[in-house]
Amino acid sequence: MTKDKVFYQFPTNFLWGSSTSGPQSEGIEPGDGKGQNNWDYWYSIEPERFHNKIGPSQTSTFYKHYEKDIDLLVETGHTVFRTSIQWSRLIPTGTGEINQEAVSFYRSVFSLVRAKGIQLFVNLYHFDLPYCLQEKGGWENKEIVQAYEAYARTCFELFDDLVDRWITFNEPIVPVECGYLGNYHYPCKVDAKAAVAVAYHTQLASSLAVKACHEVNPHKKIAIVLNLTPAYPRSEQAEDIKAARIAELFQTKSFLDPSVLGEYPDELVELIDAYGLMPEVSDEELAIIKENRVDFLGVNYYQPLRVQAPTNSWKEGEPLTPEHFFAPYDMPGKKMNPHRGWEIYEKGIYDIAINIKENYYNIEWFVTENGMGVEGESAFKDNGLIQDDYRIEFIEDHLIELHRAIQEGANCKGYMLWTFIDCWSWLNAYKNRYGLVELDLDTQERIVKKSGKWFKKLSDAN
Repeated sequence: MTKDKVFYQFPTNFLWGSSTSGPQSEGIEPGDGKGQNNWDYWYSIEPERFHNKIGPSQTSTFYKHYEKDIDLLVETGHTVFRTSIQWSRLIPTGTGEINQEAVSFYRSVFSLVRAKGIQLFVNLYHFDLPYCLQEKGGWENKEIVQAYEAYARTCFELFDDLVDRWITFNEPIVPVECGYLGNYHYPCKVDAKAAVAVAYHTQLASSLAVKACHEVNPHKKIAIVLNLTPAYPRSEQAEDIKAARIAELFQTKSFLDPSVLGEYPDELVELIDAYGLMPEVSDEELAIIKENRVDFLGVNYYQPLRVQAPTNSWKEGEPLTPEHFFAPYDMPGKKMNPHRGWEIYEKGIYDIAINIKENYYNIEWFVTENGMGVEGESAFKDNGLIQDDYRIEFIEDHLIELHRAIQEGANCKGYMLWTFIDCWSWLNAYKNRYGLVELDLDTQERIVKKSGKWFKKLSDAN
């Protein structure tokens, strides 16, 4: 936070709000008709993998308390809100019969958000796959593309009148990295060829959803949300620069280029082909990707990716992982969030903005996630209120860099924090708190933090 007070005025109609997701906020209630998804199944067989054995049924009870929570959106100054539909709630077995309880729930939520004067962005997929489809191979099986397209079209037909903008996928590279190149998301499978197939099928599904959205409503805008983490090399040496370029190909350009430009980077295709990882691809599918590009982008940014030349070489027969192409670099003296263990590098958001401006048609975009997770946040409570000045400072310092980019012509139209209320987070449960609103897990009481009151002033003053 700067010592001398400087006012940064954002453009007229700039949107302020937050993001959440269905699987991290809704929870499960008796009689809600929700089907089992991949997280529900994984928790049922390995609950010890989840922090304090808190599973996906015990999320922040939005399903039961959404009216109160939407009032808190108003209280914290929201002019935009992003959430997601759970595929497993709407169509419990992934294909076929629609759960009417889910239709009623989502229409009630969406109607109330809109009635409060808040724009609504709805994401179709936030890491939650109906387990019935996972049993058939999940995203490795190309048949899932048609199932997702049918699900997306169902959502457009049921809810388009209540949704301001649609999103196909949130951070689609994460299930690839964590589920097929690492042991962090189900199915915890280290298989590079499967990872490439999963990524390709996801992109094809996203493009088909764009096509379906425009067929249902030609005037409706639809995006993909990507965690566009910039890759910074350790040094200017050729080996480090190459490592950063490959990291960017894998982590960023693998979805950014086909989604916005309609084509995969030649260097990425050549690299995949050189290691025998090419999925089954048809000219018709590539034409679908080419002709159905997103209307705008959502960008999630938390921390930079710092890399160096790989420290171990790949030997044939070994599992192929990203570490054979680039290694993480622990930069001395970096600014840290000591509560979460992540680097804080505000300029990353500026670099993302300029990259989009210069290389991606300056497409319209929104910050759809940015935030600061803190473990043990109750230690900062004073007189019943969490005094999270660290979160205010984190947001301010990122907004200063975002404002600088907008002044230089970046086409960013809004900022959404992760998240409005402390929510459940995959394997970490409630270990790290991100909300503008505190959630007491024992009483379910919601208490606006200092940052929530500050965010209202920020939004009001733009």
